[in-house]
Amino acid sequence: MLVAVARHGSVTAAAHALNYAQPSVSHHLARLEAETGTKLVQRAGRGIRLTDAGRLLAERGVEVIGRLDAAENELAVFAGLRAGRLRLAAFPSALSTIVPAAAAILHERHPSVDLRLTEAEPPEAVRMLRAGYVDVALVFRHEAADSGRAGSRDTLVAPGRASQDDDPVQVTEQDDLREQVLLSEAVHLIMPDTAVCGGEPPLAPAVTELWAADLARLAEYRWIAGCDRCREHLLLQCASAGFTPRIAFTTDDFVAAQALVTAGLGVTLLPGLALRAARNPGVRTARLRGTRRCVVAVRYGEPPDPPATAVLLDALRLAASGSPSHAEAPSPEAVPVA
Repeated sequence: MLVAVARHGSVTAAAHALNYAQPSVSHHLARLEAETGTKLVQRAGRGIRLTDAGRLLAERGVEVIGRLDAAENELAVFAGLRAGRLRLAAFPSALSTIVPAAAAILHERHPSVDLRLTEAEPPEAVRMLRAGYVDVALVFRHEAADSGRAGSRDTLVAPGRASQDDDPVQVTEQDDLREQVLLSEAVHLIMPDTAVCGGEPPLAPAVTELWAADLARLAEYRWIAGCDRCREHLLLQCASAGFTPRIAFTTDDFVAAQALVTAGLGVTLLPGLALRAARNPGVRTARLRGTRRCVVAVRYGEPPDPPATAVLLDALRLAASGSPSHAEAPSPEAVPVA
C-alpha cells in the first residue's frame, strides 16, 4: 500500500491502481504506522505526502516487492512451470556490441530462454537490479591502468585478490551485489581526421597514443562530454593535465559525439566499444594511456546464481572474449606524444 501511495501520489490513486476501496488503503497505512511506530504519511493541503521515514520505507518496499517477484519467477523455472525468463539492463555501447552477440549465443544454446533487454546507464541499471526488475545489470567503471610510461602491463585486480577474469569480484561497499569483470578496454581521444575534414590537426598525425598530461595540448579546444560517469572521467583526466575542459556539448549518444567532432565543434573521449559499435570515418583516434574502462556484470544476492542467470553470464563472457577490446595491447607502430 505504501509503495502504491509513493508511486501514484495519493491514497485515492493508489486505491484505484490496486483495485481497493480508499478506506481500506487508509486503514492499512494506519496499521503500518502502528507496527513501525513512526509517522509515514502526513497531510499536505488537500492531499498527503510521505514523511522522510515513509520515503525510506517505500524505497525499501520497492526492492522487497521486486525481489519477491524475481524469486517467484526463479522458483517457477525450477519447478518447470515456465521456460526461463531473463532480464538484462545494459548501457548503450554494450547493447550495440556485446549484448547482441551474447543474445545470439544464448538463443543457439538455450532457445527456450526468453531474454528481455533494457537500456540503462549504470546507476539506473543497479537500481533496477536491486528492485528485482532485472536479473543482470551490465555496468562500466573507469579505472587507472599502466603503472609507468613504458613497459607496463594493464591489470585490473581487486584489493587482496588474484587477477582472474572468471573470478567474481565482491563489491566491498555493497555486499549484497556481486560483480564480474567481462572486459577491460582502452579509452581514446577522438579528434577530427584532418585528411577527411580539413583544418589543422589537434595533434601531429603520427601520434597514436598519449597520456593524460598530454591533454594539456588540447586545453584551448572545446570538449564534448558524455553521461555523468563519462563526464566525471573526462574532468578527472583533464584535471590531471592541469586544466578544466571547456565543455560545449553534452550527449551520451556516441554517434552524435563523433558527428560533432567531425564538424569541428570539439574533441572528446570514447571507449573502445563505442568505436566498435559505430565509427565515423571522419574521426581520428589516439589511445589515452593510464586509464581503462571495465565492463562488469552485476548480480544481486548470494551465490549460486539461478541456472538461467548462469547461462546468461556464460554467454556474456563468451561475447566479451570475442570483442577486439577484450585484450587490447599497444600496437608496435604506436607513436606516443613526445
